[in-house]
Amino acid sequence: MTPTQMLHPSAADLNQQAVALCSTGQFAQALSTVMPMLDDSTLPNGTRADALNIAGACSFALRDMAEAEHHWRRCLQVKPDYAEVYGSLGALFKSLGRLSAAKAMYRQLISLRPEHADAHHHLGSVLYELGYREEAEAACRAAVALRPDHAEAHYNHGIVLRDLGRPREAEAAFRAALRGLHQHAEVHNNLGSVLVELGRHAEADTAFREALTIRPQYPEALNNLGGVLKAAHRLAEAELACRLALAIRPAYAEAHLNLGAVLVDLERLPEAEAAHREALACRPDYAEAHYNLGIALFKLERFAEAEHAYREAIRCHPGLAHAHNNLGCVLRLLDRLPAAINAFRQALDVCPDMAEAHYNLGAALAQLMQLPQAESAYRQALALRADYGDARFGLAVLLLGMGRFDEGWALYECRYQQPGFIHRKTREMLSCPQWSGDSLAGKSLLVWQEDGLGDMLQFGRYLTLLKAQGAAQIAFACAPVLHRLMACVDGVDVVFDHDAALARMSDYDCWTSLLSAPLHLRTSIDTIPRTARLALEPALVEQWRPVLDALPPGRRIGVVWKGNAKHHNDANRSIPSLATLAPLWSVPGLSFVSLQKGQGEDEARQPPAGQPLLDLGSRVTDFADSAAIIAQLDLVICVDTSIAHLAASLGKACWVMLPAKDIDWRWMHERNDSPWYPHTLRLFRRAPDEDWSSSVERVRQACAERFGVEVCGQAR
Repeated sequence: MTPTQMLHPSAADLNQQAVALCSTGQFAQALSTVMPMLDDSTLPNGTRADALNIAGACSFALRDMAEAEHHWRRCLQVKPDYAEVYGSLGALFKSLGRLSAAKAMYRQLISLRPEHADAHHHLGSVLYELGYREEAEAACRAAVALRPDHAEAHYNHGIVLRDLGRPREAEAAFRAALRGLHQHAEVHNNLGSVLVELGRHAEADTAFREALTIRPQYPEALNNLGGVLKAAHRLAEAELACRLALAIRPAYAEAHLNLGAVLVDLERLPEAEAAHREALACRPDYAEAHYNLGIALFKLERFAEAEHAYREAIRCHPGLAHAHNNLGCVLRLLDRLPAAINAFRQALDVCPDMAEAHYNLGAALAQLMQLPQAESAYRQALALRADYGDARFGLAVLLLGMGRFDEGWALYECRYQQPGFIHRKTREMLSCPQWSGDSLAGKSLLVWQEDGLGDMLQFGRYLTLLKAQGAAQIAFACAPVLHRLMACVDGVDVVFDHDAALARMSDYDCWTSLLSAPLHLRTSIDTIPRTARLALEPALVEQWRPVLDALPPGRRIGVVWKGNAKHHNDANRSIPSLATLAPLWSVPGLSFVSLQKGQGEDEARQPPAGQPLLDLGSRVTDFADSAAIIAQLDLVICVDTSIAHLAASLGKACWVMLPAKDIDWRWMHERNDSPWYPHTLRLFRRAPDEDWSSSVERVRQACAERFGVEVCGQAR
């Protein structure tokens, strides 16, 4: 009997068996197969290294990360150039969040195999997570250069390029990724985000919808689609997209944010506020949500809360320039001008090229009468954005108020480009050409009122000059209350209301506004033409004489304490109550006549006790009536309203009480007279820290000085 020896499989065969077991998911059995070889120093290094690599892979699959690392490190001790293991350790370290270690492994793998596209790709992914955007981009670029069909590398390359602010290259990368990942919703979604950055919203809409076709329950794509629809002003659809995103993921802060922005555009401000507060409930330090909440609260005129919201946005994100800017807008509205200026300057520290902040800074400086600094800020805004209408208009009125008419008139024409101004609608509505200063000889000119009644009275002086330019006919389209008065002005051939003038548009060669005439006629501060000669109707004067003659002997003073309630600055320029004028009644020998129209008429009809007042304002029908009354007065005292221009144009002494805030440019700066009415008008300016009673007291003293000697017979 011949004994036989049992045959044992070789180490290489064991490794092959283990690999086969791994391929069927039997990792524990595979690990048991190779375990006896791990410490066998008699095995060839290559065979033992293979066993250690298999052991590491099995441990990794079994979630025993420590053992996996141990086996793979031992493998590299046995075989330092085992390239595959560097990749495996890189993946292990990346899964554990040990990114620096993963980076070292992938770099080592690339040093061994420079042509390994996956190694470059994975290195790029790790570098991106570490925040090394430029290095990550280079790694991804190397991966796709080595393997142009590497869809995942193209995708990651696109993400890095987008973050680097290179959207056109990112678009190309995502489109290359789609060749291999067309059914991956994430690629379409990211492509859509880049297309939004490129301003190609229709294409972005398509990309987001493609993502949703692949994965209908995709909240990010729904939210992004909502943003595109908002930009396209398809607000109902945008709202639906955001709400669908929130139905899938109720705690989705970004979707609450976008929903709130859509609701602001829909003017559903309480709902917008609630949406932004939901975003903050999901993410308390969400700077953009605080910022958007501030916008909603500002529109709700809850300014103190808006201020708080903007300050919270800045606390969460000090570099959010728009939050600093909007905070300044709130503070300016609250008359906290130094604080507003500081906020605008902080916005510019963050973003020096923010044109809006330069403009807002200029407006605040102008209110504080820091005029050279305001001019500089406006000009900086225009240097950054030449078509910035608000800045151009702000600079125009600043220069006009400073008497720098040469540049001011030209800039003032920008009102015809301002979307919110009536002037732009005028240009769109009138079919004949707008006069640009060329010869009017033999032409029919339509003069169109688009500004206030006081403007027409102040600039009515140009009607005569326009006629002198050779116009064959001048038609003045204006409010009916001006018709009787302006029909008699030299140069006016016919007066219409606006509807009648529109019906005759084919009769006119061109049209102009009276406030454009100073530009075309080159008016400077030294060449302001004299006021229009306003002819009084003798019959009207006689009609009003008896009621005025019934006043006690003495001086007759006309008063107006409120302007048009629709004027943008009425809250500042109108005196809140007739009772504020009470000190004037203490000057002996004066009788007061109310010329008040509109708001304030009720006070004139029933003046406070101790304030006798003849109410004529509620009885007049137009400016011709008012002119006939004013002609029989000794003085008119009023706020900044049309009666000031009427009285001064009639040559009647007129004292105007100006507000402390937002004084109209026509009253210039720091002077108590007006070059537009050099001999008739006197200005009483409120200081920023004064109330109306201070202005009234100065007017009372002026009345006593003007009339005291004659009425009281006292030496002065």
